[in-house]
This record gives sequence, C-alpha cells and structure tokens, in this order.
Amino acid sequence: MAPVRRTAPTLGPFLGLCLALAVLGACTAPDTEPPPAPGGLTAQPGSATTVHVMWEAAAERDGVTGYQVFEAGRLVRELPAGKTMVDITGLTPQTAYAFTVRAEDAAGNLSGTGPAASATTPAATAEDRRAPTAPAATTGRATGPRAAVVSWSAATDDTGVTAYDVYQGGVRIHTAGPGETSTTLSGLQPDTVYTFTVRARDGADNSSPDGPAVDVTTPPASGDGPGTAPAGFTATASPGTVTLTWTAPDTGRETSEYELYVNGRPTTVIQFGAGGVPSGRAEHRITVTEPAGTVWAVKLRARLPDGNWGAFSAERRVTLKA
Repeated sequence: MAPVRRTAPTLGPFLGLCLALAVLGACTAPDTEPPPAPGGLTAQPGSATTVHVMWEAAAERDGVTGYQVFEAGRLVRELPAGKTMVDITGLTPQTAYAFTVRAEDAAGNLSGTGPAASATTPAATAEDRRAPTAPAATTGRATGPRAAVVSWSAATDDTGVTAYDVYQGGVRIHTAGPGETSTTLSGLQPDTVYTFTVRARDGADNSSPDGPAVDVTTPPASGDGPGTAPAGFTATASPGTVTLTWTAPDTGRETSEYELYVNGRPTTVIQFGAGGVPSGRAEHRITVTEPAGTVWAVKLRARLPDGNWGAFSAERRVTLKA
C-alpha cells in the first residue's frame, strides 16, 4: 500500500477571503487610538446644590461621539458629542468638588482626563424665593468670525448673586461667576447675527428676568465676501398685524426674496416685485389670526444672487395683539 502523503493546508483561500473583506473594511486594524482630552474645562457654582461644567468641543477630525463627566473619579453624567456643558445637580452646599471630562470615540476609546476644574458650592439660604435684579445693561462685539465678547452690568440680590447665565435664542450657552461682568464666547459661526441676553442667578437657583438684548454680528470668514444677513431687523405687533422691517444685505444686487421663520420653522417666502428691495429699509406686514398674547420668535434670511439662502437676521420676539 502506498503511504498516505499529508501536506500543510494552503492559505490561498483564506488570504483571498481576507483580501475580499479588506475591500469592505473588515480586515482593517481595530481603532485603538484614543481621542485627545477635552480642553478649556471650567466649573462654576450655579446655586448651593448645582455646578455648571463646560468644556471646548472636540475637533471634527477627532471622531468624538460623546463625553463622560466625572466628579472625584466617579462618573456622574454621559453626554452626546453635541453637548459641551451640563449642570451637575443634587450637590451639597458649602462643599468643594473637582470635575474632569473624558471624550469617547466610535470605537469606545476614552481620552485622558486633563486638568480638573474645581468649584465650591455656596451656602444654602432658607426660603429664598426672591430673584435677583436683571442686569441693567448688556453690550457685545465680535472679536473674529467665530468669537465674541459679551459684557453686562452687575445685578443685585438680597442673598447675593452666585452666577450669570448667558442666553442665545432662549438657550443658555454659558455661565459666568458672580464677580464677572464679561465673558468671551467661542465656537460661533461666521457671518451670523447672534442675540444675547444675560440673567443673574442666586444660591437658591432663582433667576432674574433677561437683561437687555444685544445683537452681535460675526464677520464673514476670510475670503467669504461681505455679510449676507439682513441688518437692523425689527418686529412690531399691532391689532391683527405684525410689521417687519430690515435693511437689505449688500449682496451686489437688489434682493427680491426673503424666507421668514416663526418659532424656529420656515413659514413663508416674502417676495418683492421687479427690482427687489432697494438699498435702505424694507418693510413687510403680516396679517395674523392667532389669539392675542401668542408669542412669536421671528427671523428671516435673503435669497442671494447665486440662488443660496444667506445668513439669518437677528431673532425678535413679538407678542400678538387683538
């Protein structure tokens, strides 16, 4: 009987399979590189039992999908990549806390923590139901296409102001300390009108009314040309009517179409006749049928000569009248 001859199995089929899978991305090396630690971490007491923690957004190239917030090494909150601030609640008055933040990518890699941000909650005050006064004045200016400085006058409170909250479009975007009367806001968009307001807060979490609103227009990024947002936008209610006025953007030619947003939704396109809106002020009146007391938040943007929509005007809030 002839001896049985055994040979080592060939790797050809397996190599071929891997090459095929590699085309689909299945044989690529696993992602084990963590994203960088979040920068610009701050922690600011908001009341006797809360601390507002903020950090800078990760760069798009870092592939961050979420953040983890730790207090003294204990995980206290998890947030999606689009959130870069959070209120940590349920804390103890007159207590020191240290917060760190780690970034996470799609492969589950966690960054380091970076330097901790410390904050001490103030003492609690019993039965404090009186809100601080609103800041009496607000000013602002752009410091570049993506940043602005907002300043306000100090507020007063019977138990003491513990924080100032900066709002944009009704959403809180920043918290500053009780001794601060200005702050720098980053991460803004070029060629955009922002409307900022400031509220004071005390140790019992009572918030003041909004201080006066201030409009800040960021300039276009380098090479983007002139601004495209309608300027000086106003909205005035009279019985059954809302009157809008604005100055047309300098687009190089007269604009004839404007898209109107009400409460964050596009509602209509305002069209002007031949020749469009001349340079200077434009006006448009809207007949309203909604009940008196209804509040609208309105803004608009112009159709540019290239067919695209330009940047939005400032947003105005108006209360309808009967």
